[in-house]
Amino acid sequence: MNTSALPIQMRGAPDIIRLHGHRGARGVLPENTLIGFRNTFEIGVRAVEIDIMITADGVPVLTHNPSLMAAATRGPDGRWLERDSKPVVQMSHDELQQFDVGGLRDGTAYAARYPDQAFLSGIKIPDLAQLVNMVLEPEFADVWLNIEIKSNPDHPDEAPTLPRLVAPVLAVINAAGIADRVLLQSFDWRVLTEIARQAPHIPRSYLTYETRKHPTMAVNVIDGSPWMDGASLAAHNGSIPQVVSNLGGAVWSPYFKDITAKALAEAQALGLVVNVWTVNERADINRMIDLGVDGIITDYPARAQRCLLAKGLSWHEDVTPMPR
Repeated sequence: MNTSALPIQMRGAPDIIRLHGHRGARGVLPENTLIGFRNTFEIGVRAVEIDIMITADGVPVLTHNPSLMAAATRGPDGRWLERDSKPVVQMSHDELQQFDVGGLRDGTAYAARYPDQAFLSGIKIPDLAQLVNMVLEPEFADVWLNIEIKSNPDHPDEAPTLPRLVAPVLAVINAAGIADRVLLQSFDWRVLTEIARQAPHIPRSYLTYETRKHPTMAVNVIDGSPWMDGASLAAHNGSIPQVVSNLGGAVWSPYFKDITAKALAEAQALGLVVNVWTVNERADINRMIDLGVDGIITDYPARAQRCLLAKGLSWHEDVTPMPR
């Protein structure tokens, strides 16, 4: 059984599928930036998915990769980095503020993936406290933060030890009094175990990426994987939803190409919220809508809004579905 459950505002409901702006709205604005998050809230999406790394001096900052990407980072001299930076965990917060992450470098594969992303200058990597201050603004009093804490058990040098990784994030959340407006997630289930130890009242989301012929990232759900922190699929009839439920998870967050109708039904019957990631193409968004997932994490939240409205659905109680 789930030891921590999400309130209704983050659960799917009749005619409602929740939208989570992935890294803000990566398809149209620089990822994990305050301007991207504010834009997502202002278009009416009530949740954003963010990524957390910890600096050398213990500050939770909003960035995805262990090192700053050369394809998306300019140095203090205004020039593109020639190669990825040294690890974030080896840089102080002040050192990190010297970089500009407001654009993508033309000609790179990463830029080609997001041809509609705006190019801005003077955009710094925010820390978690800055985003929390934004969601404390009165107009954003009902928004949620879906916080992914980044860690890789195969590369322990890329993050602090688990207690030192989790504690600074919780400190910011608790200082602001927004524990009832956050969801904490990770692919590294050791992180979720540590969260359960330090803050069992905060709902946890178990991210999964299953075995495939040509994986583009680390497969994290396979028996014996260090990512699963000792949890066993074999002991649960091969069922990921059963494992997540047994661990006290509130959310199962699978890669959208992995989800099946059977697994979705099983997860929802166990009381799990199912949020799929990262769904960008209209055909895929529509397929997830038709499947009946609880939430869709997307780089294009406005696109997902239009897909929902076209089907007579919405993403929030205050949004009236369009007549069919």
